[in-house]
Amino acid sequence: MHALFRGLLPEHFVVDCPDTADRGEQLSRLLERHAGEIAGIIVEPLVQGAGGMRFHDASVLQRLRAMADAHELLLIFDEIFTGFGRTGSMFACTPAGIVPDIITLSKALTGGTLPLAATVARDKVFEAFWSDDPAHALMHGPTYMGNALACAAANASLDLFEQEPRMGRSRIFRGVGERPRTVSGIARSQRRARHGGDWCGRACTHRRSRGLAGEVYGGGRIIRPFGSVVYLTPAFTIGEEELAKLTGAIVKVLEVVARM
Repeated sequence: MHALFRGLLPEHFVVDCPDTADRGEQLSRLLERHAGEIAGIIVEPLVQGAGGMRFHDASVLQRLRAMADAHELLLIFDEIFTGFGRTGSMFACTPAGIVPDIITLSKALTGGTLPLAATVARDKVFEAFWSDDPAHALMHGPTYMGNALACAAANASLDLFEQEPRMGRSRIFRGVGERPRTVSGIARSQRRARHGGDWCGRACTHRRSRGLAGEVYGGGRIIRPFGSVVYLTPAFTIGEEELAKLTGAIVKVLEVVARM
């Protein structure tokens, strides 16, 4: 994706998540060489969604916080995918016990009913842009800013988080329906289950994995495989029967793929 726009936009350093000692050392060396060119570090905490459901633990976030502080960089958490209970806590960064300098939110902010995004910053970041001077303020296009209907939906959804035991709902996803990891015919090394909060993912490295999308649509179900990963991110309000229907569909499709 980045290659399509090379030379047109500022270049970024894209590095492996420092989830091992070696990768942590590589990132540390990179920051030592280029800290003067870098404004901040951005990461999806605990799980990279569009990156292929790649997991890391809370210690990685603590390591990134320490590196950002050491080089006076902003630490930015992209919680558009992971926020609002998707990983079992309200925000994915909570288990790490650290606070980012900027956190981006969207999607579940309105319960998925209307598009709305929010960027939340610590005081030192917010105050740096708080000015009526155009040369000092953060200028951005306000065309869709503060949509009243979307904000009302967000307020209603946040109210429900306070009034209902929504965080406890994620427990139903750990034992309902057929689990894709029980599929036979797929090598053990290919059956990588990835669970967290109220979603689960299944890696399938079969040569036909890219054709999974056409197999899982139909019968009133929509499941979106991403590359070689089949995953679910169901709503907190989903019923056990509906969830079993989705997990059962994945099992059947993977059984077909395993025989190809």
